[in-house]
Amino acid sequence: MAVSALPDLIQQMCQPGFYPHPVAEPIRLLQTHVSYVLLTGDYAYKVKKPVNFGFLDYSTLEKRHHFCHEELRLNQRGAGPLYLEVVAIGQAGDTYQLGSGTPAEYAVKMVQFPQDTLLSALYDRGELTDALMQDLAVAVADFHLGAATSDHIRTFGAVEQIRQAFDENYAQTEGYIGGPQTQAQFDETKAYTDSFFAAHPELFERRVAQNWIRACHGDLHLNNICRWRDRLYLFDCIEFNEPFRYVDVMYDVGFVVMDLLSKDCAGLANVFLNHYVERTGDWEGVQLLPLYISRQAYVRAKVTSFLLNDPGVDQDTKRQAAETAAGYYRLAWSVCQPRSGAIYMMAGLSGAGKSTTAQVLAQQINAIHLRSDAVRKHLAGVPLDQRGDDSLYTPAMTEKTYDRLLTLGIALAQAGYPVILDAKYDRNRLRQNAIAQIQAAGLPLTILHCTAPAAVLEQRVRDRAGDIADATVAVLQRQHMEPFTESEQPLVQAIDTTQAVPPQLAAIV
Repeated sequence: MAVSALPDLIQQMCQPGFYPHPVAEPIRLLQTHVSYVLLTGDYAYKVKKPVNFGFLDYSTLEKRHHFCHEELRLNQRGAGPLYLEVVAIGQAGDTYQLGSGTPAEYAVKMVQFPQDTLLSALYDRGELTDALMQDLAVAVADFHLGAATSDHIRTFGAVEQIRQAFDENYAQTEGYIGGPQTQAQFDETKAYTDSFFAAHPELFERRVAQNWIRACHGDLHLNNICRWRDRLYLFDCIEFNEPFRYVDVMYDVGFVVMDLLSKDCAGLANVFLNHYVERTGDWEGVQLLPLYISRQAYVRAKVTSFLLNDPGVDQDTKRQAAETAAGYYRLAWSVCQPRSGAIYMMAGLSGAGKSTTAQVLAQQINAIHLRSDAVRKHLAGVPLDQRGDDSLYTPAMTEKTYDRLLTLGIALAQAGYPVILDAKYDRNRLRQNAIAQIQAAGLPLTILHCTAPAAVLEQRVRDRAGDIADATVAVLQRQHMEPFTESEQPLVQAIDTTQAVPPQLAAIV
């Protein structure tokens, strides 16, 4: 948009003399459909447009003032150091002035960070890594664990509340059938969500009862996350609409996963998801994840499709929009397709490389990785990064841990996921119990027996740092792997973890 076509206030805010502090010239203007953002060097100023879209209403100065303060307040949770204050903009005749005069507008003043620190920019440069996804998982998990909930917030977890947005999405996109989406995609995506809501009311009820409906971010994609000065910031959360913010934590998780999947980063999405649910202990939430991934992709498709009806958009832009929307419709449809679950049971002593092997396998087949160390600590209420005492390793606690591991594994496999049960499974009795229940559930099972020489096991245990496992060399020396029985042998695949693991797994899977 030409500067002359902008409102007088924004034209003046594009001039260096408008600001009472030094600026970096030229001042850069970013726009969305609801705001202007002025990048001045050290600071950024966000001004809300006087628009009303129904779900978002900034139509009056009073409302814009209110939502500026809400934006400041709510973003203290995920990006506090970036959000400084709400500043008034006064007007005298045709001249606007920052911080003085009768308020004619308001802006949120922020610390300006480099745009190349956005995770979307890191993706463009090929700089998203497994380690960064692990850090992001921790940041999002801690954000959710600290997020507020209440009786009012929990009302937004009712099925009739949640499905309103789904129904609205389908109603608003029927006109794009035969364009960026096919009739079959529309029918099958809608049928999946309709049947999911009808068939699983108890899942949604449990989410409410277990306090997983919280004041979340609501718009958590890679363009609203930055890595700056060795810290991750989750910024620009939803401040204008409670139903978009008071959601299941899996709504936010689904947004991140969807964004990564849309960029063909399935392995990174798997790392993020597994570290997130391990951190929160919310493995059951994964059962709802396809619903939310589909929803987030469908919204992106819908919003992009709207450009096709905009008379102000040129044909090249419309052609690109149609291709982009088609990709999102395809993703929304693909995650709804039937999947067959399976279970992979790790086995081996401490230091045998079970978790390392499981992590590689999880990324290869997009599996949910369940570590007994994490399950055990969540059961006991012990932080994952804290060493457990002897009470964590009694026979009774071990029994409880393996029961929980198995229950989770079967539930997630029945929901269509490959699942890895990452535990020693060194005792015949533990294996036999698991095998019997897995086979009774009709699920395929493979046992991956990780091995390495005793000296290697001891060195690995001795060298461990920053891992949740508590085993010491003394503990390892008391361990003993009971031989596999004749009935178990057909299920067992050996993995020599002193050799390259990926090709061994590829030959098995």
